[in-house]
Amino acid sequence: MFTDEYYMARAITLAKKGWYTTHPNPRVGCVLVRDEQIIAQGWHQYAGQGHAEVNALSQIEAGDNAQGATAYVTLEPCSHFGKTPPCSNALIDAGIKRVVVAMVDPNPLVAGNGIKRLQENGVAVTSGVLESEARALNPGFIQRMEINRPKIRCKMAMSLDGRTAMANGDSKWITASDAREDVQRLRAESSAIVTGIGTVTADDPSMNVRSQKFAHLFEDHGRQPERVILDTQLNMSVQAKMLSLPGQTLVLAGQEYAAQEKIQALENKGAEVFLLATQLLTSHSEKRSLSLDAVMSVLTERQYNDVLLEAGATLTGSMLQAGFVDELIIYMAPHLMGSEARGLFNIPGLDSMNKRINLSIQDIRCVGRDYRITAKPEIMN
Repeated sequence: MFTDEYYMARAITLAKKGWYTTHPNPRVGCVLVRDEQIIAQGWHQYAGQGHAEVNALSQIEAGDNAQGATAYVTLEPCSHFGKTPPCSNALIDAGIKRVVVAMVDPNPLVAGNGIKRLQENGVAVTSGVLESEARALNPGFIQRMEINRPKIRCKMAMSLDGRTAMANGDSKWITASDAREDVQRLRAESSAIVTGIGTVTADDPSMNVRSQKFAHLFEDHGRQPERVILDTQLNMSVQAKMLSLPGQTLVLAGQEYAAQEKIQALENKGAEVFLLATQLLTSHSEKRSLSLDAVMSVLTERQYNDVLLEAGATLTGSMLQAGFVDELIIYMAPHLMGSEARGLFNIPGLDSMNKRINLSIQDIRCVGRDYRITAKPEIMN
């Protein structure tokens, strides 16, 4: 006899099929079972298209129906009208007698209402089955719903002695091809890629997904992670390579530097320009930078779930000190670059051990000839 956990595990496996494509929606899988037999299954594939429950119901063979079946769903069925009708209604109308839910939907538009609607219509509901595994499907979506900002992962590459570029700025390539291919995976998982104008000016990067492994996902449906450039003084060149590539580019600039002619030129190249509040870099400086709180508001309003920060030492250090970096992914190459080379983060003010930023190592593994270290910051007070 199979257990609820068995069928939910299958639903979680199905949800992973939408790993790169459901933005900004969560990844969800659904399995329909009757008399210990799976009669249909589905997963959410693309935003604006059918949800997992509806896709599963549509797979029921002609002449059969879901009357009296049990539905295993990795996320509480929705109860509101969005781009598609409520899934809770679809399950009720199909005659489902029991629904097993891995976790309650953290979206305030649902948040228990889907379960309530099912129960009010005579459907038995069991929740919390493989909840931790289900939460791992959608860390960015869950965080955006629970604390109103996306999950931010900071990707860096360094030598064994913690250097990211030579003194003259040369950084190609610190890591080998396997690690660079792994970064393509991180980009493909992300709603947006954030960098600073310094990186754009120095490297003229593409900031896109171009690996053949993921090409079909992005060519068939036209989704590239949106590129977000933090550019306080609006120095973005209209000749920047990324402006000629598929995908949307957002330039976040300071209100004080709103040159309308420059804004129009960038918009003519397809970019969006947002003007944000700025703040003094330090109490002893007249230089200004974008308010990171204002930046976070834009990222949240754009419904980004998972954001990849690929930037230089100044921006990554500022984001880290502000508490906006949720995860560090550092690729470490087996070579030394010397004391004159550039460091990993610019973090001023760490002048004693009790001010250091501790990290909780989550994973260390080989990626080709390099190592990938995954860690979570633990900012000490």
